[in-house]
Amino acid sequence: MPTANAHRYLIALGSNVRHPRHGRPQDVLSAALERLGGEGLKIAASAPAIASDPIGPSIRRYANSAVIVETPLDPSALLALLKRIEREFGRRPGGQRWRARVLDLDIVLWSGGPYVDRTLTIPHRLFRERDFVLRPASAIAPQWRDPVSGLTLRQLHARLTRRGPLPR
Repeated sequence: MPTANAHRYLIALGSNVRHPRHGRPQDVLSAALERLGGEGLKIAASAPAIASDPIGPSIRRYANSAVIVETPLDPSALLALLKRIEREFGRRPGGQRWRARVLDLDIVLWSGGPYVDRTLTIPHRLFRERDFVLRPASAIAPQWRDPVSGLTLRQLHARLTRRGPLPR
């Protein structure tokens, strides 16, 4: 459980561009994890990196992972920190959606339940449809419940990857 006055967050990490200092995308994720810890976020759990196909125009495969962090930061303050880290790793704002990127850090869930403001929605709107988020997330937090559906991450991943038609 989070320490007193701390929130728990599930953050999805992704990279599909080599970094001049950190190297391959999976090494970028390792460096980003260290950077998160260096910013005072307590790393409660981290998932091994997986490879996934890109969505959209990018042709490079992604390295994806997930991490659970504890911090007293509220969601908007954490988002600002994550955006700053992305910029420090070379990500530039704007441009084509779903293009190749050195680092992508997304807040997926948090211990405070649903959260919406003009720049952030938690739970992440598309996480239930993305194996590259659910697979690493369910490896480190299988019992964490989606506050919207009430299903655990393990259940959401099983539904997403189940063969055959989905129940109506």
